[in-house]
Amino acid sequence: MIDDTETIDEFLARHSADVEEALRKAAAAEIMPRFRQLAAHEVDQKSGPHDLVTDADRLAEQHLTEALGALLPGSVVVGEEAVHANPASYEAIRGDAPVWIVDPVDGTRQFVRGEDGFSTLVALARGGVLHASWIYAPARDQLATAVRGQGAFLDGERLFAGPPEPGRDLEVATSHPDYTTDEQKRALLGLWTDGIAPRACGSAGLEYLAIARGRLDATAFSWEAAWDHAAGLLLVEEAGGAHLTITGEPFRVTGGNTLPFTTARDAATARRIMGLLAGGV
Repeated sequence: MIDDTETIDEFLARHSADVEEALRKAAAAEIMPRFRQLAAHEVDQKSGPHDLVTDADRLAEQHLTEALGALLPGSVVVGEEAVHANPASYEAIRGDAPVWIVDPVDGTRQFVRGEDGFSTLVALARGGVLHASWIYAPARDQLATAVRGQGAFLDGERLFAGPPEPGRDLEVATSHPDYTTDEQKRALLGLWTDGIAPRACGSAGLEYLAIARGRLDATAFSWEAAWDHAAGLLLVEEAGGAHLTITGEPFRVTGGNTLPFTTARDAATARRIMGLLAGGV
């Protein structure tokens, strides 16, 4: 386990490539053999028809839990499917041990439909601070990585989000209405105005990657689940972007955020989107 003699930065310097290998192996073993090959008995609903889980989700998370835990003894894994089975396990995000935050298949609906817009998300955090992240889109063979203070990269090339081009509508990916409260729906209505082009979001991880690449201007999300956001938030930060909650504070992966929140290509865009969301409340 990381202790006073080894920092997380030192661990990452030695093992980042091993984390990448773990993602690729999990995808090769458990996800891609089921892509466009799912049988009916391999797909279940969790909370409703828009909240799906497949054998690929469960088995890829098991694979990553074993591999990441072995890389960093004493660390804990907070994965979407394990938390669904045991909600109390989510509390580890707020603990002192290093924590791997894992979404084995982000964009399960897209995966079930046979579309390539899904990804595997992993972030390494400690004490609520994000230190590193990996977003792997296996059907597209794309890997985005970030280490705090060292930049964001896609397949080895540095990412810079940059400000949006002046004079055009801002494209904003928003939460699905089925996952918003009445108050959040009112806030999101603030985006239906001149100069903004809202649309429904796909895989959260890939939306964050699009922001880091300067291909999407912002998101407006209304849920807190850390596995959906942790990897992408650090990637966007390291690409020069910003994130704000409706109270004007950055999003915290440990929870307790006032929602909705935005992530954007730059701080000015984040403030503009948040102003519209606040005006809709």
